[in-house]
Amino acid sequence: MRAAALLACALALPACAQQAGVRGDAQRGQALYEQRCAACHSPGADRVGPRHDGVFGRRAGSVAGYAYSPALRRSTLVWDERTLDAWLRDPQALVPGQQMGYSVPDATARADLVAYLRTLSTK
Repeated sequence: MRAAALLACALALPACAQQAGVRGDAQRGQALYEQRCAACHSPGADRVGPRHDGVFGRRAGSVAGYAYSPALRRSTLVWDERTLDAWLRDPQALVPGQQMGYSVPDATARADLVAYLRTLSTK
């Protein structure tokens, strides 16, 4: 029973840290973005995936001219720390029928990526 309680606490730590306002490292996030995301995404241009400049506060599926899946266009998500973390953890669970086939299972890496995405703003 004690081991189960410890496991439950360990699994809850990333979520608790996010709720407590603990933020990731934007510099590490930029490096991760360049390694893992840049093949499909760019801050300022649509590629296989939509541009990320100004993603915080933007409604999901709303970049003009980008061909989103019908599922993402119909979603009511607005991108913030919580929704981006959930998206990166498991996009299909968050929006069934969406087209992104990549996830980031590591909570620290997600927090770092989200911290970097927060730095991107429309110029």
